[in-house]
Amino acid sequence: MELVLTLDLPLDQRIQLYGPQDRNLRALREALGVKIFARDSTLKLVGESEAVNKTASVIDVLTEKLRHASNLGEHDLSDALVEIAARHARHDSSVIHVFRQSASIRPKTPGQEEYVRAIAENDLCFCLGPAGTGKTYLAVAMALSLLKVGRLKRIVLARPAVEAGEKLGFLPGDMQAKVNPYLRPLFDAMHDMMEFEQIKRFMVNDAIEVIPLAFMRGRTLNNAAVILDEAQNATIQQMLMFLTRLGEHSKMIITGDDSQSDLGHWSKSGLADAVKRLQGLAGISVVRLTQADIVRHKLVTQIVQAYADLPTGPATRKRPL
Repeated sequence: MELVLTLDLPLDQRIQLYGPQDRNLRALREALGVKIFARDSTLKLVGESEAVNKTASVIDVLTEKLRHASNLGEHDLSDALVEIAARHARHDSSVIHVFRQSASIRPKTPGQEEYVRAIAENDLCFCLGPAGTGKTYLAVAMALSLLKVGRLKRIVLARPAVEAGEKLGFLPGDMQAKVNPYLRPLFDAMHDMMEFEQIKRFMVNDAIEVIPLAFMRGRTLNNAAVILDEAQNATIQQMLMFLTRLGEHSKMIITGDDSQSDLGHWSKSGLADAVKRLQGLAGISVVRLTQADIVRHKLVTQIVQAYADLPTGPATRKRPL
């Protein structure tokens, strides 16, 4: 779709609208995936129809602000993006809008709908459930949606580097090579929602960070979506450390399957402990997904049912000396 807008603004206000060195136009391109061509008092928007219409709506909001103010504030653009996203959400509240315009992401079960709603309404959300229920996928989608509209400035994705029978020091390569297999599922989720080059650019700019849980110590994360995946493999001490990273204007999402801990019997899972301690506190939500929420291949549900009687955690592992 192609749309040409004529701006009824004097030159100085058009400069305000475009931003220093066209910064606002570049931000709109990045957030909504449209091409914008500016010439004198006209703007040409090119892209998918929904994205073009959203861009035009944002420009209308900013133009109206400029008619009543001499300049735009630091947060006016992000506020306009949030306002327009909210308007569109009222028309289709189930869709999660991410950076890849062709991606149509929405909860597919009542349990997933509850999960998405809990993330939106709470600063801290726990989600427990078996494999294939979309715990990680929906958490990443919601985080990218909030980043896209400017509600948050960055995403931090963390995972405990714990696997049965292996230690990081014994794996080949440098630290990045050692931890990459543990973080791969997070990258896989992002690849469905963003172009590869966009992921690389966001990571270079520190807008997206994917790290092992151990690297979180000593940090305070403001204006961020902070996701801990596979949290059943975090110890109680690690969970406390992670929870206390939550900063101002941030959201924290913790996901895990409490039936599949790799910690061993000598160490309690921080996920189960945190849910027991924190459930019921204001601003904290705990969502438990079930086999009914599995959305992978139909065989996954049958596999989960077949292993339902398996004891939690590895039964044969011995306590290390």
